[in-house]
Amino acid sequence: MDTVDLARALFGSSMAFHIIFSTLGVGIPAMIVVAELLYHVKKDSDYSLMAQRWTRGLAILLGVAIPSGTIVGVMLTLLWPGFMEYVGEVIALPFQIELWAFFLEALFLSIYVYAADRLPPVMRIVSVAFVAFGAVASAVLITDAHSWMNTPRGFSVVNDQITDVNPLAAVFNPSVWTTTNHVVTSAYMTGAFTIASVAAYKMLSRRLSEREFAYHGKGLFMSLLIGGVMAVLTAVDGHSTAQMLHHHQPEKLAGAEGLFETTAYAPLVIFGTVDPEIQGVRGGLELPWALSFLATNRFSGVVRGLNEFPPENWPPLYIHTLFDTMVMIGSILIVMGFVPLAYRMWFKKPYPRWMTMALVTAGPLSMLGIETGWIFSCTGRQPWTIYHVQRTAEAATRAGGLGALLVMFVSIYVILLVTTAVVMRHYFNRHPVGPELTQDGSVSSR
Repeated sequence: MDTVDLARALFGSSMAFHIIFSTLGVGIPAMIVVAELLYHVKKDSDYSLMAQRWTRGLAILLGVAIPSGTIVGVMLTLLWPGFMEYVGEVIALPFQIELWAFFLEALFLSIYVYAADRLPPVMRIVSVAFVAFGAVASAVLITDAHSWMNTPRGFSVVNDQITDVNPLAAVFNPSVWTTTNHVVTSAYMTGAFTIASVAAYKMLSRRLSEREFAYHGKGLFMSLLIGGVMAVLTAVDGHSTAQMLHHHQPEKLAGAEGLFETTAYAPLVIFGTVDPEIQGVRGGLELPWALSFLATNRFSGVVRGLNEFPPENWPPLYIHTLFDTMVMIGSILIVMGFVPLAYRMWFKKPYPRWMTMALVTAGPLSMLGIETGWIFSCTGRQPWTIYHVQRTAEAATRAGGLGALLVMFVSIYVILLVTTAVVMRHYFNRHPVGPELTQDGSVSSR
């Protein structure tokens, strides 16, 4: 690989690792807020215990999220010096404010962890709400910079010089709301389904007491409800994203659907592989007129094809597979959220074992959807780092030795993933929920 490809691989692998922890760092605090609210509304101490135990898990995750985020920030500077020239002059504002959001999250997390039992109920909810607010604010601000890369605004380039800088125009670029909404709802979805996976896994154990089974059942029901709602909202945001691409990144939308000729009543093609030789998708399944409706809200809408753009500006055509994977996972998660809830409410009995086993996969599936979505978003912008302003080759470092760094950092990430899983498992095995439920003394039925 050349230097540009190595820089992309190194930064991409770092982001793929960090996104696991940053996503859960947004989604889990929101679940803790809901559990705290349910505890104070329903006076059911199980929800308070959920909030406490999820907070312990969150603390372990943040122990990896913070240093991995720092690594990403350093790599952004070292690997993409050309890009950082634009960041420093145009879009530095959200990065600066993000430090404040992180400080807010860390401060109130400390208050919640160490003083929650001594706080009145209102202040307890306020403290954890600020944790969730700081987490989502960090995500929104960082995503804002990403959306600016897709729809850059707030500056001009005259004789290779950046002029007429308007930071607010850069921050409030055309895709900011669509992109940030999609990121936040998908993070909430992932946090909920990750908790659902853990609860479902615990409920598969035949050694659970009735008390423990009821506790995990409450967590599963709550997380499936929130996860299902957020999966629907993520799909709605996905529809808005397609419309944004239609207006602002038409070649990316065309590449995602393997559309070569500008077409009215354009079909949506799922599955298959894009083949430039046949100017279409080989082995795909067409849904008539659906792409036009997705992009324009009209079946007769005209969608621009790849042939309207120079081939050197086309995105990699495998983004069609990434897009299909992301949409397929999102659809499966909507079903996994609502079908078990409907079964539980209609039949008034525990989930069948096969259904519980299927729900164990919900968390990993949602995380795979997050990873696929980010890869699609960033890869679909290629060959640009800043869309139609700066090519990736112009932004990348010229330094050598990136291959050794790639091997080293990927190895570190693998070790950290394994270590995090081992630490999490070891901690909760040494602190099972059973004794804490016994201390509570209340009884719940299945």
